[in-house]
Amino acid sequence: MKITVIGAGNVGATTAQRLVDKQLANEVVLVDIIDGVPQGKALDMYEATPVEKTDVKVVGSNGYDETANSDIIVITAGIPRKPGVSRDDLINTNSGIVQACTARAVT
Repeated sequence: MKITVIGAGNVGATTAQRLVDKQLANEVVLVDIIDGVPQGKALDMYEATPVEKTDVKVVGSNGYDETANSDIIVITAGIPRKPGVSRDDLINTNSGIVQACTARAVT
């Protein structure tokens, strides 16, 4: 099974780590728009697999090509709420991010 996690922030990286630790997939793909972040976090997870006695391929990417043929896609991407920002404004912003991620992941 191949699982993609879009968003390599705290929630996304922790989700990917749990997937690897529990061996819930043969391959976990971590995607983020910030250069180097998903690659670095994926490398950290992958290098821990021998110690954790897990056999999961972990890939980090800034693009969506690696998401092809994913069985499950988890979207954690979004911006956190900041002081002065209403929940309505936040949901409007984050729903746009989720829509964009979905469109790119399924094509």
